[in-house]
Amino acid sequence: MSLRINQNIDALNSYRNLSVTQGQMSKSLEKLSSGYRINRAADDAAGLAISEGLRSQVGGLKVAVRNTQDGVSVVQTAEGALTETHSILQRMRDLSVQAANDGGLNDDAKGNIQSELTQLNSELDRIASTTKFNGTSLLDGSFNKAFQVGADSGQTISVAIGSAGKGMDAGGLGVAGVDVTKVAANGSTGARTTEPADGTAAVVTVTAGPDATGATQDYSAVGASLNGSITSAGKTLDLGTLKKADDTKGWDDSTNEAVIQSALDNTFGTNKITVDTSSKDAVFTGSVPPKAGAASTPEEIAGANVSFSQLSGASGAIDKIDAAIKTVSTTRANLGALQNRFEHTVNNLNVAVENLSASESRIRDTDMASEMMNFTRSQILSQAGTAMLAQANQAPQGVLSLLRG
Repeated sequence: MSLRINQNIDALNSYRNLSVTQGQMSKSLEKLSSGYRINRAADDAAGLAISEGLRSQVGGLKVAVRNTQDGVSVVQTAEGALTETHSILQRMRDLSVQAANDGGLNDDAKGNIQSELTQLNSELDRIASTTKFNGTSLLDGSFNKAFQVGADSGQTISVAIGSAGKGMDAGGLGVAGVDVTKVAANGSTGARTTEPADGTAAVVTVTAGPDATGATQDYSAVGASLNGSITSAGKTLDLGTLKKADDTKGWDDSTNEAVIQSALDNTFGTNKITVDTSSKDAVFTGSVPPKAGAASTPEEIAGANVSFSQLSGASGAIDKIDAAIKTVSTTRANLGALQNRFEHTVNNLNVAVENLSASESRIRDTDMASEMMNFTRSQILSQAGTAMLAQANQAPQGVLSLLRG
């Protein structure tokens, strides 16, 4: 056994071990107090990189859940408004069916029906223009936006309500200006009718004139002639002045249509009345403009073999409203399908958040039970190391006994 006082190796060894133990205990205290196994990159460099990637994905998914829930709210807002739109259209259809009962209604009753239809049309417009989500209109045909439903770029779901420029208002649904007034065709002396109160133009149909025997001709027949006249807004077109481009052809070929259309445009203005080739017995149909400054005054259509009818009679109104109901039904069905999709997306995102959070937790969070065991071990070793360092410091005191002799 040697006694040295310049270098106390036992004390140095005890101090080194005690320092290591103190460092371990300090780290255990940090982990236990923060709840994190990785508090700095030095704790686990690779684990830190992985956990930060997972953390960013989890954060993005949590925001995506909120975004998707916004999508659900948008769809519910729009679909709720369309529920009332459906109710209005169903009432309009009932009124149109009632108006079609021409034999059981007088003019006053028809006027009352038309008054309610006008108000219902206005309410369709109001609902379409005022239904908004966070200041954005939903039913005016302009809503076509994407919702970010994932943590990465490009993970979106698009929502379009209506089509471009065609919303859920009366115009977009094709029921604007629906008029259920029923007007009979005139005989050979012409007819009168009153323009709709909103100034909507009427429609004139010119049909085949009678031949020498009084039978109705087909304008596609060779040699058939136009006859009669149309008077509107102080202007008159004499149909008898129109000549076929080719006498060997009927009036329904494209060259003769151009002749008719040119005469109409020159007399009443471009596109005020247009040629309709859908029927050989209706050479042309078009809008007769109301008299200037008197949109609600009677408009005379004069001349033999000229029939007059409103743009939409009761039966036509039923057809238009049926089409509108179908459009709204389709839109609501699409919105319902989108809502279901959004809700499934939310569920999927929440599952992903749960699983990714569990992965991130295993890497970064402290196992409190295990770390408490490490801390207890370090604490005991620290106490023992302190005692042993004290004992090692006492060993050189034996040299004094040699000096006393």
